Amino acid sequence: MADLTEAVSERVALLTLNRPERLNAFSEPMIAAIIDALKRLATDAEVGAVVLTGAGRGFCAGGDVKAMAERQTTSLEARTAHIRIMHQAITLFRTIPQVAIAAVNGPCFGAGLGLALACDLRFAAMGAQFGTAFARVGFSGDFGTSYHLSKLVGAARARELLLLGDQIDANRAEALGLVNRVVPDEALMDEAMGVARRLANGPTVAYGYMKRNLLAAEYGTLQDVLDLEAFHQSRTGMTDDHREAAQAFVEKRAPVFRGR
Repeated sequence: MADLTEAVSERVALLTLNRPERLNAFSEPMIAAIIDALKRLATDAEVGAVVLTGAGRGFCAGGDVKAMAERQTTSLEARTAHIRIMHQAITLFRTIPQVAIAAVNGPCFGAGLGLALACDLRFAAMGAQFGTAFARVGFSGDFGTSYHLSKLVGAARARELLLLGDQIDANRAEALGLVNRVVPDEALMDEAMGVARRLANGPTVAYGYMKRNLLAAEYGTLQDVLDLEAFHQSRTGMTDDHREAAQAFVEKRAPVFRGR
């Protein structure tokens, strides 16, 4: 059985981490499949949004600690190169033109948390649990957790979450700004897929440029962002979607976007 399943319906690609017996802890085939899927989907005009979730009762427990215990010793350079390859998944979620939504259905720890934080939006089931977990296994953290936690919750809270490694529930995660919405467990996928379909049928070209603006805002200067916004606003002003929206406004009707 594949460690990642993929299904496309109504312009939404649903990626499901599929090792439920291990709470969807990472495997090398899973990470390779995520990277391959995102590279492919980034250029698929028939896909307007991406949803990431986990099979069974967990989202992702992070790294497979059992596999770590059995791992053969490699050189520092080889191990570092391997992690950098896996980190492509984080970069891709941030840079694909489609909006990516993490539907966190259960435990979300370690590198699994890093994967969720790399998505544009995060919806959590009421029963979801979150934690960095790295300190518990003597790790310093990977998959962008240090970066995204600092951006989302601030330096002080990021230090608390990483250094203490305490587990928090969905409501606390929402209060801290780690997730956008908390919904009843049974409503999670309906909520995530409903928003994803709304985005997939929206002005997807504009969404892609919004993601570029927001990414630049995280590390660039105000002038950098102003320059990008000027170009991206001009570019999206030339799309069929913009012309349709303007015409629909004049005609007092809802626009019909076509992603071009």
